[in-house]
Amino acid sequence: MAFNSDGMTVVRRCLLTFKPFRIFVVGLGFFSLCFLMTSLGGQFSAKRLGDSPFTIRTEVIEWRNTIICIIMNNKHNNNNNTTTTTTDNNENYNSTNNNNHPKKTSHQHKLADFQFYHACATQRWRFKASRYSALQLAAIQTQPGRPTQQTVLGGPESRGVLRKISDMLEIILKRIDTLAKLSNSSKSHSLEELSSTLERFQPMGLVERIQAIAQNVSEMAVRVEQILQKSKNGATGRDGTAGQCEIPKDPGYPDCASKVDWMRARWTSDPCYSFYGVDGSDCSFLIYLSEVEWFCPLLAWRNQSIPSYNPIISNTPKTQAIVRADMGRLLEQIGSGKESLSFMRRRIRRLAVQWAVAARRLDERLSSQQRQQKKVLVHVGFLTEESGDVFSPKVLKGGPLGEMVQWADILSALHVLGHDLKISLSVKELQGFLGVPPGRGSCPLRGPLPFDLIYTDYHGLQQMKQHIGLSLKKHKCHIRVIDSFGTEPAYNHEEYATLHGYRTNWGYWNLNCRQYMTMFPHTPDNSFMGFVAEELNHTERLNIQREKVNNMAVIYGKEASMWKGRDKFLTILHRYMAIHGTVYYEAQRPPEIPAFVRNHGLLPQHELQQLLRRAKLFVGFGFPYEGPAPLEAIANGCIFLQPKFYPPRSSFNNEFFRGKPMSREVSSQHPYTEQYIGRPHVITVDYNNSEEVEATIKEILNTKVEPFLAYEYTSEGMLERLNSYIQHQDFCHISPPFPSSNESKLWPGNPPNPFVLLPNSTGVVWASNVSAPASWPPLSALRLLLSPKATSCVKTCQDSGLICEPAFFPFINNMEAFIGLDVQCEALEMEMNHLFPAVAVKGRECFLQKEVLLFSCAGISTKHQRLCPCRDFMQGQVALCKDCL
Repeated sequence: MAFNSDGMTVVRRCLLTFKPFRIFVVGLGFFSLCFLMTSLGGQFSAKRLGDSPFTIRTEVIEWRNTIICIIMNNKHNNNNNTTTTTTDNNENYNSTNNNNHPKKTSHQHKLADFQFYHACATQRWRFKASRYSALQLAAIQTQPGRPTQQTVLGGPESRGVLRKISDMLEIILKRIDTLAKLSNSSKSHSLEELSSTLERFQPMGLVERIQAIAQNVSEMAVRVEQILQKSKNGATGRDGTAGQCEIPKDPGYPDCASKVDWMRARWTSDPCYSFYGVDGSDCSFLIYLSEVEWFCPLLAWRNQSIPSYNPIISNTPKTQAIVRADMGRLLEQIGSGKESLSFMRRRIRRLAVQWAVAARRLDERLSSQQRQQKKVLVHVGFLTEESGDVFSPKVLKGGPLGEMVQWADILSALHVLGHDLKISLSVKELQGFLGVPPGRGSCPLRGPLPFDLIYTDYHGLQQMKQHIGLSLKKHKCHIRVIDSFGTEPAYNHEEYATLHGYRTNWGYWNLNCRQYMTMFPHTPDNSFMGFVAEELNHTERLNIQREKVNNMAVIYGKEASMWKGRDKFLTILHRYMAIHGTVYYEAQRPPEIPAFVRNHGLLPQHELQQLLRRAKLFVGFGFPYEGPAPLEAIANGCIFLQPKFYPPRSSFNNEFFRGKPMSREVSSQHPYTEQYIGRPHVITVDYNNSEEVEATIKEILNTKVEPFLAYEYTSEGMLERLNSYIQHQDFCHISPPFPSSNESKLWPGNPPNPFVLLPNSTGVVWASNVSAPASWPPLSALRLLLSPKATSCVKTCQDSGLICEPAFFPFINNMEAFIGLDVQCEALEMEMNHLFPAVAVKGRECFLQKEVLLFSCAGISTKHQRLCPCRDFMQGQVALCKDCL
């Protein structure tokens, strides 16, 4: 302090040059900056990641005024006063110019400044100061000679600094509240008191920490102004007038009003809404709900040339698919980095010649057909890191390879067929390919679906649900799910499964069950995808005949646990044959298997093929179920011996199958080989019957077999099957329910009933003189049968040498089908039940199916006889009927 000639106290420096007061100014800027960093779209706060700047529109306007208020006055005073920096430890001064300005100010000037800053500070400080903790704030730390670097205050020192800032500003505000009322008073000692208080609460080194913030506050204010201006300009084009954004009352959009209410309450719950331009106004809600989603009608005043997000799939010109024989491009797409991918690449290379030969044959057969090239995405969900990828680490340790075998062959087939293929092996790649908007999956995709078909698995389906959310329901007709063991309709329909106790860990997706694609044709409700086995040329077949060792057996079991409990069986087998194993083991730790077994360890695929070409017998121990190895062994000239299960295993009595979306009963380790191949290549016996086992081994020693491979497991067979699915299966365009003659005058034929009895049969077919509606498979393949009670349509058709065809159910779900089968219905009801259409055993009441997703080949009832739509099939290709190509 200093005294003038009149004895009055004079402040040494202008009020604005007080170091504590500069702290107050930049401190307010500091808290303003922190508020903006916390609010602006979550760009600086993990707790609000992705929020839109529109969410703080009103608050930013008020804070902008506060910031600009302080900054502009600060600049004005700095331009008219000497700015002097005083250290705490000495009296050195660094002046910004050489002129000596008066180092005093009037009492009224000081009070005016205090009142000015009081108005600025109290505008938002009291409302916001308590809402932000130290952990939510950010500070700027600078070092000499280095650029400014932004850091988050999280350490003890930083938190202490922020606490001191908070305490200091709180006291400043209290003092300003008091001083602002002194405009007519001459109590200059109050100014001295404020100065003293500010000096006491100044943390060491605080000025250096805050100076960088002060430099950026002005910039931040400009940015806020730009954001607000952008918001204002956007709203001009979007909002229209208040009358244009009234909630429409359109009976065609009954959910519009409720969706707007939901958006009002929850639109900040996912950043994707802001991504699509939602800003909290009713206009933005209606635009989003009409142009991005489909719950509200399009607004009449909107520019109708604006591209809609609603198209199902992009309408790009279609090109013709050209068969490919070279696998180079496919191998590049698969990449490497995981042992599972390396396994798939090795398999594709090993079978490349086989695929090339099949491609040439198929090209000759399909040369007259026009095949559209499809845009196809393959997302292998079980190999993504997000799903845990438990398979890759076990590839070299005896883990299951069946899924990787099938996926490698699916990729090969799609590539050879000439389709535009994209491969996704991570959620990030999936999001990129699909155009997923940023956020948490609440919004639809950006624009139309960029793919005609998406092949994935249950893991991938779950990932798609999580990341594309609403779009999954809209685009699910394009999805094909690779599902080894199959999914039955009762487990697929969420409401029905929940009501009737069909519990599963994998179902409830409400797809058409033909969208599930299996490894074997065990579930006719699904589509049979399959895989391929290695094919032998003529020379290799001759070599096998010369090299076969008649008394050599190979055990199907790569893990020692699969051998447990089989000592008695192995002892019997050892009497007649040399036993070989391929059990994985670690160095210095041999597996616990009988000493008389010659264990080769885990073999590469080509070495395993050589071993199978020498062996006479391939022995299954009951697990794994329905794998590819038995088919490969049979294709190499082995006889496959497997156990029969008493009772059959299913999701009701077996831990492995429990939770799987099926009630199918598995009667042996490999039902496909038992049913479709059978003796002499496949022999199924009761392993608990020692006499039967020994007799069977003797029979095998005296049996000579040739290598056998069903056409459907050749490369050409898989290409033929997959091509038919791609060209003919369409789950996006649902046909209207097939009319009954007593319900509609649009019956397609003149006779009152299109079904006629086959000669010498209880089955009926579609009458040849009645025009058949479009269908694939064609209705010419239909054979309609009435099942015995307690018998599924799967077994009913099998017993007649046919296949149950779920695509035919809509055409037999009518009274005419009952009449054609000579069923006298005393009453006719329509219910939601996976056993219907059916007729009650007692009372002869007939039932039609109410829910198309519940048409099911699977399912039995002791109280009903079911109407079963069967069809014929090509020899060696059960997935296709004789007229399907």
